[in-house]
Amino acid sequence: MAKYIIAHDVGTSVSKAALVDTEGKVHGTCSETYPVHYPRAGWAEQQPEDFWGVVTRTTRKILENTSISPKDILCVTFSTQMLGIIPMSPRNVPLRPAIIWLDNRAGRQADRIMRKFISPGLFAAIAGARLCGKDGLPKLLWLKEEEPEIYQKMHCFLDVGGYLLFRSTGKMAMDWTEGSVFALDLKKKAWLETVIKYIGLDPRKFPPLLSSISKVGELTDEAAKEYGLLQGTPVIAGAGDAPCAAVGAGAVGEGDGHIYLGTSGWVAVVTERMPTGKCGIAAIHSADPTRAFLFAESETAGACLQWIADQFYKAEKQDPNIPNVYALMDDKVGEIPPGSGHLIFTPWLYGERAPVADCYVRSSFLNMSAEHSREHLLRAVYEGVAYNIRWIVEIIENEFKFPLPTLRAIGGGARGGPWMQIIADVTNRRIESVYDPQEAGAVGVALVAAVGLGIYPNFASLKKVVRVEKVFEPNPENLEIYNSLFNSYKEAYHSLRDFYIKLNKQRIETCM
Repeated sequence: MAKYIIAHDVGTSVSKAALVDTEGKVHGTCSETYPVHYPRAGWAEQQPEDFWGVVTRTTRKILENTSISPKDILCVTFSTQMLGIIPMSPRNVPLRPAIIWLDNRAGRQADRIMRKFISPGLFAAIAGARLCGKDGLPKLLWLKEEEPEIYQKMHCFLDVGGYLLFRSTGKMAMDWTEGSVFALDLKKKAWLETVIKYIGLDPRKFPPLLSSISKVGELTDEAAKEYGLLQGTPVIAGAGDAPCAAVGAGAVGEGDGHIYLGTSGWVAVVTERMPTGKCGIAAIHSADPTRAFLFAESETAGACLQWIADQFYKAEKQDPNIPNVYALMDDKVGEIPPGSGHLIFTPWLYGERAPVADCYVRSSFLNMSAEHSREHLLRAVYEGVAYNIRWIVEIIENEFKFPLPTLRAIGGGARGGPWMQIIADVTNRRIESVYDPQEAGAVGVALVAAVGLGIYPNFASLKKVVRVEKVFEPNPENLEIYNSLFNSYKEAYHSLRDFYIKLNKQRIETCM
């Protein structure tokens, strides 16, 4: 009799439940959306109860839709958005809405923390990147300074994954991948208490830590009823979305790299080394307890395509004869030659983390003229995200000495062949998209849980489980134009960096 894992991929606006067997095959999915609230400019919050409601409802629906018995469920596990902060009271209830990763309220606190280490430049040299208002420690310091009553009442904070683990088992916990985006010693697997105290925070308010493959506990009677599962069903910790996605991409060996194209995007590499981040690229913990994870996040990737669809293809989106506007956009991209008529788009709608750590930079169309059509702008958006990816890949190769001739591709964007070919051409790398690339997060965390359950002996054994569906080789005929425009793309940032700071710094900080 087949056995299954309930894997939840809890993103920024959509949560997906997947029924995954022990060989990584998806037998059913169920998704629900939930809102992001923007109470002030630069702020982004969500209700913790929305996270819990969506994972329990989608679990019940997937069991109903697949007619799978609860007794055939091996465990529940979670892949979640990272960098969330949910302050929990001594009675174990949230004290305020979750401050999520997209939130940029703590810019002043980030600057002050870096000045405690003499200067932002020195801090970046030590830590690998400057802090910004989106980072976890500055947000905790903001909570202490701007909402002191909540900070004082806070027994500990949890992130999104930790909150779901608590609601499922009654136990407070944070896995190593999530902890490493706050203040985890990668080698000792413990909180950096000296650093936490030095910047003015209380280490006692940080939750207990465990590995991604750990069994946190079992479903309580109350949680089991809400899930529609059996009391005592094991709950495996799981990990942050990016480390889970690496597993779902099959990028689990030394130096294996992958790219993710969802609302945000990233390039990541798994390694046995314990490197220090640099150039805006963070070194966090992998879902594999023995490895670290080089993680270069771009704030907006697929969001750029969503933006141009919303703003330039409104009529097509509303046309009942066009079931998928993104498929239409893929077709339209092919009408424009590579290089988009020397039009460059910078994909920094919400600021950027990598390849440049800059909260103030924004998107632009550069070199636009009367000869450019709507479709030129469209292709420029596809190419702009690809330039960003190439910049990150070159930093990883040059600064960290990881050659990346091949990259696995996952996420919703990996379903689009034209975009994959553009990325292969711009980066001059072989791109391999996996089966069900949009399910990589759920499949990845299910396989993490399978290692935790002892079904697989280690993460290396998972490489054979994930299959490649399509391969995109770079077209050498497009290399010259993309090399030229890529250099112009980088030059554009360096030329306009001070302009963006002047334009946006006061506006953003006034709203903090």
